[in-house]
Amino acid sequence: MTSPLARTASADELAERLTAGDRLALSRLISAVEAGREDARRALRCLYPKTGRAHVLGVTGPPGSGKSTLTTRLAAEYRARGKSVGIVAVDPTSPFTGGAILGDRVRMMELHSDSGVFMRSMATRGVMGGLARSTLDVVLLLDAFGKEVVIVETVGVGQDEVEIARAADTTVVVGVPNLGDDIQAIKAGILEIADVLVVNKADLAGADRLVADLRGMLQLAEERVWRTPILRTVATEGTGVAELIDAVAEHRAFLEGSGSSRQRRADSARRQVRAIVEDRVQRRLERLTAGAEWEQRFASIAA
Repeated sequence: MTSPLARTASADELAERLTAGDRLALSRLISAVEAGREDARRALRCLYPKTGRAHVLGVTGPPGSGKSTLTTRLAAEYRARGKSVGIVAVDPTSPFTGGAILGDRVRMMELHSDSGVFMRSMATRGVMGGLARSTLDVVLLLDAFGKEVVIVETVGVGQDEVEIARAADTTVVVGVPNLGDDIQAIKAGILEIADVLVVNKADLAGADRLVADLRGMLQLAEERVWRTPILRTVATEGTGVAELIDAVAEHRAFLEGSGSSRQRRADSARRQVRAIVEDRVQRRLERLTAGAEWEQRFASIAA
């Protein structure tokens, strides 16, 4: 049976239109990738040789830390510097209905009129780790489309956020004072994934203490070649955003100069291949365990 994507245009045609700057082709391919269609996989094979130019910036941290506002400000600052930007905003999926609010699209309304910014909200679809299974494929599409910076904002579930570090070139971990247990996220391994630490809402009382706590934890952590900077921002006002982008640029230069960038991309490729295999195995398992016979078996187990 011919898929909806194949009826409108072939995978090769859509891939060609995407590289020519067709936003509609990009939107259709992203939808096809999210649906897991085989023709989308063919399009990705066509586009993969055209990727590898974008810098992937992961933004993560606990809920309420202002990640969406900070992402909006980052995109605006990158645009002011003449960079084209792609944004993948991942929202949590309900385990009961499978739905997602996709509220980041609402919170970033000011970017919608800018043709140099392409934003896509995605649901996690029940996948742990703060990233949907197709997130990396969408990043590849934005890369092939010609976006110079791709920002991936995760759902903010705290201890499961480490997955973003395996997908991004630079990971920004956002903290905020007065959330209760300010060190909780640090104890869970979040500190180790940070290439840049940000204390957002730095105009609030308690910001100095959080910065001091973070600095102390960095001193106790295993020493790395890259020294993780701690920056202060007030995203609602745009304070500190330019300095954050400068820090990201310094980290990118470090990766390229030390050869770490090539290793990170190789690790990302390994995880993508594994994710494809896992997805196919899961789909096959779901088909094998469907039907009345298996429903009866499950009922017997429950009884």
